[in-house]
Amino acid sequence: MPTATGAPVVVVTGASAGVGRAAVLAFAKRGAAVGLIARGHAGLTAACHEAQENGASDALVVVADVADADAVEAAAARIEAELGPIDVWVNNAMASVFAYTWDVTPAEFKRVTEVTYLGFVNGTLAALKRMRERDSGTIVQVGSSLAYRAIPLQAPYCASKHAVEGFTEALRVELRATGSNVRVSQVNLPAMNTPQFGWVRTRLPRHPQPVPPIYQPEVGAEAIVRAAETGQRLLDVGMITVATRWGQKFIPRVLDHYLARKGVDSQQTPERIDAGAWKDNLSKPLDDTQDRGAHGVFDDRAKSHSWQAWAAGRKPLVLAAGGGVVLAAAVLGRARR
Repeated sequence: MPTATGAPVVVVTGASAGVGRAAVLAFAKRGAAVGLIARGHAGLTAACHEAQENGASDALVVVADVADADAVEAAAARIEAELGPIDVWVNNAMASVFAYTWDVTPAEFKRVTEVTYLGFVNGTLAALKRMRERDSGTIVQVGSSLAYRAIPLQAPYCASKHAVEGFTEALRVELRATGSNVRVSQVNLPAMNTPQFGWVRTRLPRHPQPVPPIYQPEVGAEAIVRAAETGQRLLDVGMITVATRWGQKFIPRVLDHYLARKGVDSQQTPERIDAGAWKDNLSKPLDDTQDRGAHGVFDDRAKSHSWQAWAAGRKPLVLAAGGGVVLAAAVLGRARR
């Protein structure tokens, strides 16, 4: 149920930077009341001001670690108390470690799993507690092409995204089996130009980078908004995501061979890094006095639009247009005959 002003209430986790930050702004521009959840106070505060300046009917910051189930539940309760019933919950927060599997510690595997998988579980449970009672609402899971095809150097992250995919499929069927009107949508993203590549924990010799082709976070944000509006079951962003999913179905060994040759170098720039000076945000925010915004350092290489995502988010329109073209061609052909 929308707020007293008629605006929907939207919660975004990982809202202080990257895709989450861009999603907050995208919802704000549509007049939503936005609840922002993340660990970094500086980024959250800046994102909140940005939302308010760009049309949000209201905005509320809640500092919380999504790995803490009690903190997520408390955040949901506070958002509903101050903004109103939650209409949309976007699970987006993530963490990763760039390293060969044998160089990742058990504690690091645990932490990435707690954030990137269990953080989604915690957010989903907090949303379901409220949405099922009202029999309405939409949960958007921000997935990845890596939920279908893992790549080297990111075993903890890839495993967590695979887990999110399985969790979401089970939940979706359970909701249908019980006749619930709560909707669950998954948006699978390609490589995005976000600040994470400047603060991810890494044991690589060179600076981490997203695997090209790279997209701007606003592309992912628009897909998230579209999924929230339509409740579309699955929305892939970028042809590379579509190709990755289908490639894994039909030519997994070819992808094994390709990634073994290209997958390590494609995740690093030529720039060498000083391992002793590198700082990461795995355990805590990197620097809670600095706002890093939505974009990373790859603006000059990032795509600002995806025609595939635009079409995937408007299937009825695209199908209707396609049908119209076919019909027109048939009529023209008959006229010529």
